[in-house]
Amino acid sequence: MFLHIHPYEPFFPKGATKLIVGTLPPPRFTTKELKKGDVDFCYGSISGLLWPVLSRIFDLDLKFETTQKAIDQRKNFLISRGIGVCDIVHSCEREKIDASDLGMQNSMLRDVISYLKQYPKIKTVLFTGGNSKNGPEYFFRKHLKEYDMKLELVSNDIPRIHRFSLGERIINTVSLTAPSGAANRSIGSLQEYKALKKANPKFNTIDFRVMQYQKYF
Repeated sequence: MFLHIHPYEPFFPKGATKLIVGTLPPPRFTTKELKKGDVDFCYGSISGLLWPVLSRIFDLDLKFETTQKAIDQRKNFLISRGIGVCDIVHSCEREKIDASDLGMQNSMLRDVISYLKQYPKIKTVLFTGGNSKNGPEYFFRKHLKEYDMKLELVSNDIPRIHRFSLGERIINTVSLTAPSGAANRSIGSLQEYKALKKANPKFNTIDFRVMQYQKYF
């Protein structure tokens, strides 16, 4: 079994108001066997779509390379927008060394609630995926049960929105369409996407994510 440990500590800018919550980066980020174009930071996979989408939304002109400059660009953006990153999985075991969420076994979760208590201005949690097994929302629901808490549905439209109470705070969660190529099939099945694609044949799954993400970032 491969012990897949998250290689990055949670990143919290002072005064953060939003928090991105995913699961784990691909195993090569743990073993530091990066591919050309990978960035040694959260969501840094060259095949991942979070940073390309954010770069388009905010006109960031990000570098996609294994350099300190590329890391600093992303950190500076998160600081400037008050966005933290705290993936929920600390570690897991894998029989097959790949990035599949379903392949995670014996997952150890981070105490995200304790971090939310430390950063009282955070009002929005942005999941990089939904409630499918071993997705970020799925694990977060398990985590909330440890605190005898649960998510309350606000909107069942895509992306689904929930909320929960942390003391007197109400925190909203948004389950974004995952920034991975694997999610393209589910995007293609959405009626909203089909309608947009019909109106503009050049419209693609990246455009769909840009349209969705910019509302919440």
